[in-house]
Amino acid sequence: MLKSCTDPEAATLTVVVEDRPIAAQADETVASVLLRVFGTDYRTHAVGGEPRAPYCLMGVCFECLAEVDGVPNRQGCLVPVREGMRIARQRGPARGQ
Repeated sequence: MLKSCTDPEAATLTVVVEDRPIAAQADETVASVLLRVFGTDYRTHAVGGEPRAPYCLMGVCFECLAEVDGVPNRQGCLVPVREGMRIARQRGPARGQ
């Protein structure tokens, strides 16, 4: 399991990852939470279904796509977590597309 690189004194909050409550720190991003919980089983490619995982973690590569509060195709590395946020891995194409 990956260790978080967050500030140990940052406020703790709870996000819901695929219907499981997960403790997170206020300075984490959606991508860091998903990496901590699932490791490299992060998402699958929209066309071929190949496994994908974050690469740049600065908003350039789009490999960190996730569903946040029901909105697909969010760049997880750019979205800070907040209390009660609902997060899901993106498997294949976004729903409704």
